[in-house]
Amino acid sequence: MDLTNIPLREDEKAIFSLRSLYRKYGYSQYKMSKFEEYELYVRNKDFLISDSVITFTDAGGKLMALKPDVTLSIIKNTKDVPGCVNKVYYHENVYRADGSMHSFKEIMQVGLECIGDIDEYSICEVISLAAQSLIGISEDCALVLSSLSILSDVIDRMGVSDKYRQTILRLVGEKNLHELSAICEESGADAEYAAILRKLVATYGTPAEVLPKLESLLRGKIADESLDSLNSLIDALSLNEWSSIIRLDFSEVNNIKYYNGIVFKGFINGIPTGVISGGQYDKLMHRMGRSSRAIGFAVYLGNLERLEGSAPHGYDIDAVLLYGANDAPADIAAAVRKIADGGLTVTAQRSIPKEIKYKKLFRLNGKEVETVEADA
Repeated sequence: MDLTNIPLREDEKAIFSLRSLYRKYGYSQYKMSKFEEYELYVRNKDFLISDSVITFTDAGGKLMALKPDVTLSIIKNTKDVPGCVNKVYYHENVYRADGSMHSFKEIMQVGLECIGDIDEYSICEVISLAAQSLIGISEDCALVLSSLSILSDVIDRMGVSDKYRQTILRLVGEKNLHELSAICEESGADAEYAAILRKLVATYGTPAEVLPKLESLLRGKIADESLDSLNSLIDALSLNEWSSIIRLDFSEVNNIKYYNGIVFKGFINGIPTGVISGGQYDKLMHRMGRSSRAIGFAVYLGNLERLEGSAPHGYDIDAVLLYGANDAPADIAAAVRKIADGGLTVTAQRSIPKEIKYKKLFRLNGKEVETVEADA
């Protein structure tokens, strides 16, 4: 049997292509245990997507956890080396509570982290790999960038208390301009910068569309460094053939306690939630006692199940081959090979399994394979 003809699910194909891509750029694989000390997650629980963690006590009496996150472990187990950058990728399962919080899920993630003496090139490289990761999954995609440096500068100049700041950030993330206006007024925010914030949040589009608007809106109003840094990054990214997928949207916030600078999300048409999330997280590094900087992203492979083609038309398998008690094992094996070599996934059964969804039904008749049911 030619193994190269065996069809793979979208997430399986993504794993192979992403690992190859990251190795091509000098990223080495980071492998970790399924378990980590619970204290690591307690100290940084508001960094986690969910603060529900599966815990147990090990043989030595230490409280451990099934890992809900990979980034924290990578930070913990790497060292700062002046002038150097740790470039790692991972292919790991994480364990998180589902949306209803009634059960936990094992979730496959692929991602990478760039930790150390990060410079503008490092940031550009990671964003480039995120873009290539997206396109490798589907060309019908968008990589949405935001600058927390710009957003934070505007909010800082509004002069609001921390109490209102958190609410404002939530409303920015929701693009809720009506309530944002109300809370800015209630908080006593500077009217000029509150108006700038609303315009900033409402701005979305390609860099060619957005950057001139930002110049008009922000130049002279915030630190030039933030604008210049974004312009420099976009200039570098625009040299790539995939630059047309880049969009700017300042409602992409992430957790501003941990993230800074550039943050981004990757979207694919047909999947309502993002399949890539990442950004700079220097603040998390400093909180964990590190002096270096970092940027990375994760690809949420579980979301690819929603992509058309990952489970074609909702089928579990392409074909079921029915055989009888008197059929020779050699004949059954030959029939299975014939069907599989034709590019179909196939299961050989004495009877059709309950609740299985299939496209074709075959029956072994002697040494011949007969079609019982055409495509549904």
